[in-house]
Amino acid sequence: MPTRADVVICGAGIAGIATAYYLTVHHGIRDVVLIENERPMTLTSAKPIEGYRNWWPGPGDAMVRFMNRSIDLLEGLATDTNNLIGLSRRGYLFATTDASRRSEFQQVAAEFSALGVGDVREHLGNGTTTPYTYTPDAPISQQPGGVDVIANRALIEQHFGYLPAATRVLLHARRCGWFGANRTGMYLLEQAQQHGATLLRGTVAGVQVEQGRVAGVHLVQDETPHTIKTATFVNAAGPYVQDVGRMLGVELPVYTEPHFKIAFRDPAGIIPRHAPLIIWMDTIRLHWTDAERAQLAAAHDTRWLLDDLPAEMHWRPGNEPQSVIVAWTYRTAPMRATFPLTIEPRYPELVMRAMTSVFPDLAQYIATTPALEYDGGYYTRTQENRPLVGPLPIDGAYVIGALSGFGLMGCVGLGELITAHITGGALPPYAAAFDLRRYAAPDYQRLLTNWHATWQL
Repeated sequence: MPTRADVVICGAGIAGIATAYYLTVHHGIRDVVLIENERPMTLTSAKPIEGYRNWWPGPGDAMVRFMNRSIDLLEGLATDTNNLIGLSRRGYLFATTDASRRSEFQQVAAEFSALGVGDVREHLGNGTTTPYTYTPDAPISQQPGGVDVIANRALIEQHFGYLPAATRVLLHARRCGWFGANRTGMYLLEQAQQHGATLLRGTVAGVQVEQGRVAGVHLVQDETPHTIKTATFVNAAGPYVQDVGRMLGVELPVYTEPHFKIAFRDPAGIIPRHAPLIIWMDTIRLHWTDAERAQLAAAHDTRWLLDDLPAEMHWRPGNEPQSVIVAWTYRTAPMRATFPLTIEPRYPELVMRAMTSVFPDLAQYIATTPALEYDGGYYTRTQENRPLVGPLPIDGAYVIGALSGFGLMGCVGLGELITAHITGGALPPYAAAFDLRRYAAPDYQRLLTNWHATWQL
């Protein structure tokens, strides 16, 4: 058990690991201790759909600039490791059957382009000659950036003929895809350990503060208390970031909400293996037999299943052969994080029923719902769904949290940013947008009252 450290990090999820990686590998700070009471990458970090994207709404371009930087770093990591992390770039494909939404898709594409996602290309079937290409297995360096808006039925049929025949408008955000969460986390952790980081199994019990600055961290390991003297403490506690913040007397403006996903086998190949990540932008109406409808209507707590349910169900080919991964948040509410996470018993069945509303042939798999894989984790969020990365009011204390659904895709950018704060390095233009101190600005408080972000998962 070390008695001193240059930096102590609470949490060995992807945020804590990325912080240790940048401190050790890129800044040569060898005396870094990670404290985790579970195995690394165990909680929410192990449960994502593994997507990444530079497709982020305003206000302002902070999220796009940050994610472009993080994707730059991910692509560099993929190159340096012969793509050990399994980085793909097939894009995110937003789809609707409502032809009247074409102008909305065009407007959104223009707005996001202005924020920095790249150029807009339109394929509208009105004589325009802008070429559209989709080569899912081409190297990342050969993939286009920007965004394509497609309202040309022939193009939709040519490239995405497996979608419902009623599909009328697509928006293909191109600097998006997915990569392996566990492979990435374990690689970063191994590199950090090779450069001096130490991983301790234990629970942070308190932070010692003397004269307004961090002096040590108290932990419990195998029911035995220990103290590590340090001047720098990083709260990377994921869904417990609020609890750890309170150890320092700091109240963080965050809440947690559960999110789930399923994976099912698709031996019939209804979802092609070359598909991008697809987001269904139409509301969902579940299919029920007359008897089922009557039964659901009779009970107050199930009647909502007969209504139109939220859009933005999304799916992609899984990492295993014949596997498809689906995530759909049809209802959620803030709740305190508790583990093991309790998943709504009907969630797998409801997701499969929702998928059959798009792909009726998937109905053949509903009978095998109990055999599906399903899991979930907690999104820890701020009101405006932006992270907290930077110093806390106690000298030597930092936070990297509120990473919502973007902790994995932003991990290397986040690790780079928090390390710049810790080491006194140059901060990027987007740093202030993620700093806890933003909430003290009256202009920001006014902005929060009218914050209406759309087109984010």
